[in-house]
Amino acid sequence: MSLTARALEAGGITTVIIGCAYDIVTTCGVPRFLYNDFPLGNPLGKPFDRNTQQQSVEMALDLATSATGPGTIVTTPFRWADNEHWKENYARVDTSNRKELLRLGDENRKRRKLNHATGLTR
Repeated sequence: MSLTARALEAGGITTVIIGCAYDIVTTCGVPRFLYNDFPLGNPLGKPFDRNTQQQSVEMALDLATSATGPGTIVTTPFRWADNEHWKENYARVDTSNRKELLRLGDENRKRRKLNHATGLTR
């Protein structure tokens, strides 16, 4: 993403990265970064949360026109939950949930195989 942003910027096209991997994106050094403190894979918020998604996009557009220089980082005020406890458990795999996660994975693979067999693919 950062290489693409740099190439576009070199061509005169303004870019803004919207993301939730603060450490990765800032290490890569993108010109403009709108940071949402959400779980990976959810840079605009929870599914179907149109309000947060729309406000994030509006903030990104504002950042595209207002940033004074490269390396501009804006953190949104949005929160995934009322507290930060979700960070302790999000994508956690340990002995307490390993069997359940394996079961869910097996079910998902079976469902995808069936979908593929009936022509339902992405």
